[in-house]
Amino acid sequence: MTSPSQTNTPSNQAAICGAPDAEPDWGAFVRADGTTRFRLWAPNAPGEILLEIEDCPPIVMRHVGEGYVQAEVACSPGASYRYRLTPELAVPDPASRRQAGDVHDASVVVASDDYPWRHADWQGRPWAETVLYEIHPGLAGGFAGIERRLPELAELGITAVELMPIGDFPGPRNWGYDGVLPYAPDTAYGSPHALKQLIDTAHGLGLMVFLDVVYNHFGPEGNYLPFYAPDFFRTDIHTPWGAAIDFRQPPVRRFFTENALYWLTEYRFDGLRLDAVHAISERNWLIEMAAFVHSHIPSQRHIHLVLENDDNNANLLGQGFDAQWNDDGHHVLHQLLTNETEGYYRDYADCPALHLAHCLADGFIYQGKPSVYRQGKRRGQPSGHLPSTAFVLFLQNHDQIGNRAMGERLLTIMNRDLRTLRAAVALQLLAPQIPLIFMGEERGAKAPFLYFTSHPNPQLAEAVREGRRNEFSSFRAYSSPTARERIPDPNALSTYEASNPWTGAEEDGEWNAYYRSLLALRQQVLVPRLTGARTIGAHPLGSRAVAAQWQLNDGSILSLYMNLAGFDITPDWLQDLPYRPATLLFESEPGTGAIALREGRLPLACTVATLESLHDDGRARKVATREQTDFTHVLSGG
Repeated sequence: MTSPSQTNTPSNQAAICGAPDAEPDWGAFVRADGTTRFRLWAPNAPGEILLEIEDCPPIVMRHVGEGYVQAEVACSPGASYRYRLTPELAVPDPASRRQAGDVHDASVVVASDDYPWRHADWQGRPWAETVLYEIHPGLAGGFAGIERRLPELAELGITAVELMPIGDFPGPRNWGYDGVLPYAPDTAYGSPHALKQLIDTAHGLGLMVFLDVVYNHFGPEGNYLPFYAPDFFRTDIHTPWGAAIDFRQPPVRRFFTENALYWLTEYRFDGLRLDAVHAISERNWLIEMAAFVHSHIPSQRHIHLVLENDDNNANLLGQGFDAQWNDDGHHVLHQLLTNETEGYYRDYADCPALHLAHCLADGFIYQGKPSVYRQGKRRGQPSGHLPSTAFVLFLQNHDQIGNRAMGERLLTIMNRDLRTLRAAVALQLLAPQIPLIFMGEERGAKAPFLYFTSHPNPQLAEAVREGRRNEFSSFRAYSSPTARERIPDPNALSTYEASNPWTGAEEDGEWNAYYRSLLALRQQVLVPRLTGARTIGAHPLGSRAVAAQWQLNDGSILSLYMNLAGFDITPDWLQDLPYRPATLLFESEPGTGAIALREGRLPLACTVATLESLHDDGRARKVATREQTDFTHVLSGG
């Protein structure tokens, strides 16, 4: 550890965290000489733009080229300011670092070196060690509330806390994906100082902190960019949330590139999860942004960039991005656990065990195959060449729970079928893919996670409520208007309060201990062997069971056998593979799995994990060859 005097030195902090050596293009930047430079891209402003700082006369901003206006003023951090476009309209800074109130209010000048970091020598952790824990900051009690929960998460075996988006959004409650000021931590969660203290405390406990960032759209309220920079958006491409952002414009690219670097340096986040990048038409910007970020951060720091990408664009992985959320893996596991076939689950209902085997071996299930749910559109690129750690695997997350009409968790959907769910959890946490746990899973939470907002505009709130209910009209359970009326109102406070996994429910100690034992096993046995691990085959065992194997970096073989059927299975494939003594790592139903494997069967509703030395390369080749043949026949439509 460095001494307190070292950590408090701004130049030392900048050297360690990789603070940018040039002024950002956007926002209010406090210079060393005590002045603050205000800069705004306003290529279509209706006239002169005035900078209005509290207790100061208005200042005319001068044009500095490329559509930017700028002013330098001797003002201190903490000063409130706006940009006046017309006598009737003054707007916040789109790159505001903090708001004096909500999204319509004044912005606040913030100094970049105002926090005395206690753990300034923190360099992060390697990607292979990552166990993600996704958390909603508001439900967790804000930044201070999350900080209080960090010791128990570290003790559980979590290595990375991932915050859902925190960019300023309208009202006090929101998932975060309606943000309109992506540089400003929402005041509903706490101050910038509180966020830095949360991250600092996490680093002291050996925890990484990730942030979910939204670069594909702005929310429906509080976005003033169209008034003075309509060129920020495209008129020819639309996303589910409105006009697409125009990443062909260099200032627009810079706005978001600087934002990524800002979170990683100013706040020392260890990684970013980029939301729905399939809605970004200029994919080359993603590669450009990743290269820029990595070039501006010291090489000794472990910085991780993760994608959510419905297109399964495997080419982005390895070009500055560590991994992608594996929706395919979730969808097939969910289908196996619940038998649901509506919506996108229809793409996984045919031969789900074969699909899961493909996922465990190759990462993506859809690698160019037509999707029935998408009216025959082909989806994805080949991913078998990528390491297993290039995929984030989850059973639940904010989308997959919250985008259900009633926000049910798996425990509710499966009617408390703990044995089967325990088997799926064991597979998720012991597979080489990077695991993600959604808040409350580890404690057996039964509270739903509903979609919630708090739009101050009553017309917008009504539109969101009706839009939410109409979204489910194609589902059998909500085909009638009466049934849709039961869907909770997103803007109601009760909807938000019902979504808290820590309120009104005691922790399930047995369930918590189950997660703790699996995560301890993962860190002690698997993590040191993960870098360089490769698949040597996966195979369906009937319609609801699968076996998968990986050669780890020390030559040992990890084998996972999962049976979600309600009966024991004795597949020919398992019997044909001579059993050799192996170390039993885990069995989700103690005292059953290892014995059954020796007898050539797999018990009902269980997962068994073994580890053995590699003595016979021929066996591995046999499994891989047969597996590739099966996948080629079924998944290419042959």
